Amino acid sequence: MTGWSEVEAAAPELAAAVRACFERGKHKTMATLRADGSPRISGIETEFADGELTFGMMPGSVKLADVRRDPRVALHSPSVDPPEDPSQWPGEAKVSGRARSGPPAEEGASFALDVTEVVLTRIADSGDRLVIESWRPGGQVRRVERT
Repeated sequence: MTGWSEVEAAAPELAAAVRACFERGKHKTMATLRADGSPRISGIETEFADGELTFGMMPGSVKLADVRRDPRVALHSPSVDPPEDPSQWPGEAKVSGRARSGPPAEEGASFALDVTEVVLTRIADSGDRLVIESWRPGGQVRRVERT
């Protein structure tokens, strides 16, 4: 089990940048798997609390049924259109893992994410290439640049 606090300990700079991407807006996107294995994309709200990345779902929602059947999920930060100067784009973040029961919820279900991958995509300060940083439990931050 890898909670958000383990991500922060192992890759503090990446964790801070990813968290900033997630916290710049209320509405994120979540991918779950339908019963037939095809993907489902849904809106979701997340929170970083007590060393965990948490989220909740309403009772009877199809994404809740998906997660109860198969806990693998991917979360995507709010999207922001790139400005005129691409080097000023704040980037986007993705966090994947397995949902596990979280703190009690008044209604519906609450989950915390056991993280399996963290990815940050942004434009280099020079504005001439894409920078993709990623981390998986037990590994180091990996950086790839594309022109």
